[in-house]
Amino acid sequence: MLQNSLPFAGAHQAFSHDQQSWLQSQQQQQQQQHHIQHQQAQIQLNSQQNQQQNLYNVNARSLLNSVQAQQQHQQVQQQQAAQQQAQQHAQQQQQAQQVTANGGSTAGLLNQMPAQVRASEEEQKVYGWIMELVAGGSREQALLELSKKREQVDDLALLLWHSFGVMAVLVQEIISVYPLLNPSSLTAAASNRVCNALALLQCVASHNDTRNLFLNAHIPLFLYPFLNTTSKSRPFEYLRLTSLGVIGALVKNDSSDVINFLLSTEIIPLCLRIMETGSELSKTVAIFIVQKILLDDTGLQYICQTYERFYAVGTVLSNMVNQLVEQQTVRLLKHVVRCFLRLSDNPRAREALRQCLPEPLRDATFSQVLRDDQATKRCLAQLLINLSDCVVEQ
Repeated sequence: MLQNSLPFAGAHQAFSHDQQSWLQSQQQQQQQQHHIQHQQAQIQLNSQQNQQQNLYNVNARSLLNSVQAQQQHQQVQQQQAAQQQAQQHAQQQQQAQQVTANGGSTAGLLNQMPAQVRASEEEQKVYGWIMELVAGGSREQALLELSKKREQVDDLALLLWHSFGVMAVLVQEIISVYPLLNPSSLTAAASNRVCNALALLQCVASHNDTRNLFLNAHIPLFLYPFLNTTSKSRPFEYLRLTSLGVIGALVKNDSSDVINFLLSTEIIPLCLRIMETGSELSKTVAIFIVQKILLDDTGLQYICQTYERFYAVGTVLSNMVNQLVEQQTVRLLKHVVRCFLRLSDNPRAREALRQCLPEPLRDATFSQVLRDDQATKRCLAQLLINLSDCVVEQ
């Protein structure tokens, strides 16, 4: 049986040897194919890298050419600007020589030329100080410098209002001194700084194009804590006076919108208290504000609408008259007379004034102080006529 199996085993060995040869052949073919594919892939990769490198080189050359072109363009512009400046300088010198040759003086021409340059320099300074308000480290100095320029730069109000962050900075300056009001610890330096900010707000309040924007933002309300103070020290008095100046700038142009806004606030009681206890300057500005409110029909109706309001205003005005008997001041007296005259236009107020008009306004107490003020004398005479009193000859 073993012998019978041997031929089969030999066949099996032969078959295995052939199979191995075939397998080796297949493996060699596959290796060759892989090698060929690898070479092709390497060739393709090298080609792509070469293309990218060429593209990078082209882009780099293009960018370099563009930069060089820009630099050349800038150089040309600089050369042209230098030539223009040289030409202008030559023309100015020629004009000066012509004036001298004609026997004239160069002083006028030389003064004119620096004035134009000076104007441009001043504008640049203003822009610089405005930037310092928001982002610089010299805000206090910027407030001081800009407050000095508010009468010289016509459009300063527009620059302040429309410059990013400026109004927020000014309001911040105001709010920052609130803790110093009560207890009274406001220093002269702090008062001066916030008053410079208030001066810029007054500039905005007085400009026709920014006044309503100023009101719509309710910025005047931030000033009322200053008006509510009672300390008679110089820093507080200066603070009240400057705050009143902002409100005075609002009412100066007889705007009904301004009056309606102020009537919705506590401005009348605040002004009345200052009219009683403030300095002469503060009293003058406060009564000016009350007078402007009275001159508006809505304001007159508001004050005469209730007895309490009329009594409050009439009492303060009467007290001022009694004070003026001792210290006669035309500046205050003329506003007091005009306020009484305007109140007499209201029937109910006119009836009350017949009973409570201060006696010094009925007699010749103020004849001497009003001797050179014909306008106030006429107002006083008209007031007495309205009240059906005899006009005293002044």
